[in-house]
Amino acid sequence: MFSGFARATRPLYTRTLAPLGDRILIRRAVKETQTAGGILLPTDNAKESNEGSVVAVGPGLRDVSGVLHAPSVSKGDTVLLPKYGGTEIEIGEEKLSLYREEDILGKFD
Repeated sequence: MFSGFARATRPLYTRTLAPLGDRILIRRAVKETQTAGGILLPTDNAKESNEGSVVAVGPGLRDVSGVLHAPSVSKGDTVLLPKYGGTEIEIGEEKLSLYREEDILGKFD
């Protein structure tokens, strides 16, 4: 029997994004809906988290003399994000954010 119908229902390829310059692709952390004491918080009260995990990093910026300055974060780092800013994008069904390195507030150890 013809098996082409099964392939037509799922994506034939996955899209990837490689950030350019000093841009950094971040997956925001899921906001906790339960406190350390076990109290459940309403889901509408769970605002967007202000931290995330670095998914991909651009090569960095070049200064006036042409020297490349690599970003200070790398893939897998956990970073502190500003409340507003960044560019929200969707790759497949996943929501990610794209930030410039200067917009990231800090890096967790």
